[in-house]
Amino acid sequence: MESSDPLMLALTTEADAARAKALSASVLEQGLAACISLLPVTSLYHWNGELCDEAEVQLLIKPRRSLLDDLEQAVLERHSYDLPEWICWPVGSSVAYSTWAGEQLRPSPNQEDAEPQAP
Repeated sequence: MESSDPLMLALTTEADAARAKALSASVLEQGLAACISLLPVTSLYHWNGELCDEAEVQLLIKPRRSLLDDLEQAVLERHSYDLPEWICWPVGSSVAYSTWAGEQLRPSPNQEDAEPQAP
């Protein structure tokens, strides 16, 4: 994976494992993430003036920076929450993992428009 298009982490939560798996499958099928880790969490937050204490499933999504906008749109379109958590940050990774991740992802938007180069 090119350093100009680094690996990112994107985080969201879903209400339960079934919804988290369905959302993950959709994102993976579109080639928007190389891998998604699902973790059971307890989230405490204020919503509509009340303190909530909810069991949720956290999705830790591994995309490339160039796919982040498409990933966010896909997640927001399929998410069960009115206002899903959406947090992203760049990460470092081993060369081997970064290479593997890049092979799992669809081409970056700028790569799709590029002319094939002669060998």
